[in-house]
Amino acid sequence: MIANSAGNMVANAWDELPKKYKHVATDFFVLMPNHIHGIIVLNPRHVGAAPCGRPVCSCARSPQGQPQGVAPTGETPLTLCDVVHRFKSWTTKLYSDGVKKQDWPSFSGRLWQRNYYEHVIRDDEDLNKIREYIVTNPYGWLEDKENPQKGIMRKASTTAVTW
Repeated sequence: MIANSAGNMVANAWDELPKKYKHVATDFFVLMPNHIHGIIVLNPRHVGAAPCGRPVCSCARSPQGQPQGVAPTGETPLTLCDVVHRFKSWTTKLYSDGVKKQDWPSFSGRLWQRNYYEHVIRDDEDLNKIREYIVTNPYGWLEDKENPQKGIMRKASTTAVTW
């Protein structure tokens, strides 16, 4: 598969995540014609504590007794949801600029699907399985049910897919 300029933009944005967000790192990543797979690493020392919701606790409360958000850690940590949301928003803006300035195909509605799949990686064995899945995912594209050229691509001996 050969990435077009929009695909390169998404890959470059992925590479920029650790530069934009101090406590975010990226690991394996693959860009597919209609989706991406990647591992986002959040520094566990900077994830922050969840708001306390027990009736009696020592966290800061409003006069009505409601929790006042995440416990302070020196700087506002990002959750996985925050990182994914910012990545999708940022790349949608960049893609919209490409539609206007570089004649990329326009899109209606959303560029990205509403949700995403997440999996907490708990150990090295799990990490290696996820990495292998990411690396081998492009090899299944020819048979992927989402591939609009599924039947066409099998007939060619060598095929370069541009996206």
